[in-house]
Order: sequence, then C-alpha cells, then structure tokens
Amino acid sequence: MKEQTIFELIHFMDKVTNNLIIQWNKQFNEDLGISHVLVLTHLLENGKSRPSDIAKSLGLTPPTLTHLSEKLVKRNLAVRVLDESDRRIIYLDISDKGIAMVHKANKEGVALRENLFQKLTKQELEQLLKIYEKLNGAL
Repeated sequence: MKEQTIFELIHFMDKVTNNLIIQWNKQFNEDLGISHVLVLTHLLENGKSRPSDIAKSLGLTPPTLTHLSEKLVKRNLAVRVLDESDRRIIYLDISDKGIAMVHKANKEGVALRENLFQKLTKQELEQLLKIYEKLNGAL
C-alpha cells in the first residue's frame, strides 16, 4: 500500500464530510443547515448566549452567526433577549419550537449515522471519534 499524501487524506476526509452533508440535507427536510442545528444545540445546552460567544464556541465568524440567527429568529426557533441590566447587550435563546427542532434533528442524525456508518463496528466508530478529537486538539 502506498503512503498517502496529506492532500489525499484531506481529500478523503472532505469526501466523507460532503457525503454526510448531502445525506443530511436529503433526510432533514426542514430548510435548515447543519450550522443552524449546531447553533440551536448550543443554545439548548448552554442557555441564552451572546452571539459572539456562540460564534467563538462553534468556530464561526460573527457575520456568519448573524446570518444563521436571522433565519432562526424568523422561523421562531430562537428569540432575541435584551439584557435587563444593560439593554445594549442582546442574547440569543432557544424557543420551544427550536427545542423540538433539535430533538427532530437528533433523531434524524441517529438514522443517518446508522445508515452511513453501518459498515463500521462500534469500536471503529469510537476509534474514529477519538482520532478526530485528537486531530482537532492538535490544530
């Protein structure tokens, strides 16, 4: 077996990621992308948050988060909340509809994972996750 170049490794990783995104978009017919669901999940897990904190946590730019939050607010999946002590500070919080959307997304995610990764054993999946966590920690 020939040694893989870094470019080939990146290419294969990108292909897997792109296939996941394509399958996700086919299955999750809600006109929301993965980034929207990640923002909602952040809000569900952390409570109301400043947009800049969400962007930093998810590795997004502030303008990207602004664009994502506009759609979430418009669809009543999230709400803007003014800080009671400093009305210049605006938080984003998840709505009940947003919570239901996260649960639906997670359910669809389980189905996607089962379908896409059925070729891998549980141990291989755990190993893959550890590898990605390790690589992300190294950058």
